[in-house]
Amino acid sequence: MKILFAIIFGTTIAYQGLGQKYFTKNAKINFDATSASSPEKVEAINRSATCVLDTKTGAIQFSMLMKGFEFERALMEEHFNENYVESDKFPKSEFKGKIKDNDDVKYDKDGTYTVKVKGDITIHGETKEVEADGKVIIQNGKITAEADLSVKLSDFKISIPGLVADKVSKTAKITVTCSLEPLTTK
Repeated sequence: MKILFAIIFGTTIAYQGLGQKYFTKNAKINFDATSASSPEKVEAINRSATCVLDTKTGAIQFSMLMKGFEFERALMEEHFNENYVESDKFPKSEFKGKIKDNDDVKYDKDGTYTVKVKGDITIHGETKEVEADGKVIIQNGKITAEADLSVKLSDFKISIPGLVADKVSKTAKITVTCSLEPLTTK
């Protein structure tokens, strides 16, 4: 009887540990700092951000290399990396936080769940607490997470030269989209 109990208990513990962490190394981060008076778009996309989500606790973390942002114009990309975010000095940006209403998300049931995400974002060596609206979409056992937030560039000590100040918004819109897979350890 003790052996049967040990097997059932061990199986239950092992089952609870499965599928709690999900991962991607292809999260998509859109950055848009286009001002109303700008003659061209000041936007970029990074398709190589990493994300880990713990569905049990709601802990979520993103990390990306700043040089991973791709702009339509090479000169704009060069200015972004060299003059604004100083990618050589501050090579990555990250977010560490939690899905505040994680208990309302049924990870085993298809649906779209509206959530609030709160945590610390680090850009240009500066860390600030942020809160964002997001969605967790469960479809056929797959998890997609999305979030939108706005950040003031000055909060992260990113300076915009006077010459282009009217072309670059003082607030950047950031959109995150990631399709997550179960994290397996081998």
